[in-house]
Amino acid sequence: MTRTTILFFHPDPAGSKANAALLGAARPLPGVEVADMARLHPEGVFDTETEVRRLHRADRLVLQFPVQWYSTPPLLKAWQDAVLSRMFYARPGEGERLRGLPVLVAATAGNVPEAYGPAGANLYPLEELLHPLEATAHRCGLAWSPPHLLFRANRLSAAELDAAGEAYAARLRRWIAATAQTVAARSRLVPLSAEA
Repeated sequence: MTRTTILFFHPDPAGSKANAALLGAARPLPGVEVADMARLHPEGVFDTETEVRRLHRADRLVLQFPVQWYSTPPLLKAWQDAVLSRMFYARPGEGERLRGLPVLVAATAGNVPEAYGPAGANLYPLEELLHPLEATAHRCGLAWSPPHLLFRANRLSAAELDAAGEAYAARLRRWIAATAQTVAARSRLVPLSAEA
């Protein structure tokens, strides 16, 4: 079975109903592994050996987080600085093993979709605000997928949260199926389960 690794970056995971609904729907999917990065690294300091091994074991990578001031939470940026900088600058051979790894961003936002556009309060579509992550994926040779976005995250009813979780699980199932050939091809080229 292939492994889909969700790295969850949230400054207050216990306080997020929307992300809890998404993770609750994703966890039971076959091969899905969730790493709550705030719980694993409460001080924002990363054991890069562990994180490199986590990435090397992944067949697919999901970065899940709430959008904060048009960007990622600080913990995700700290992870990029510590882990990706090591893998792609200090020890590029480690990063080369990720070439072609499918990556998906799952982002929640508190505002309505209409706020993300030229006539809205946020001026730009949320997809455009995520371009720095897409550029990072490109630089690292990862296979970018269109992001999964959830709006009004802090205002959803219980029924809407359930529906959001179901939609996320369905998206993950489609994405896992759509990337199956890429994952199979990578596994023939790189021993993904090997230790770094």
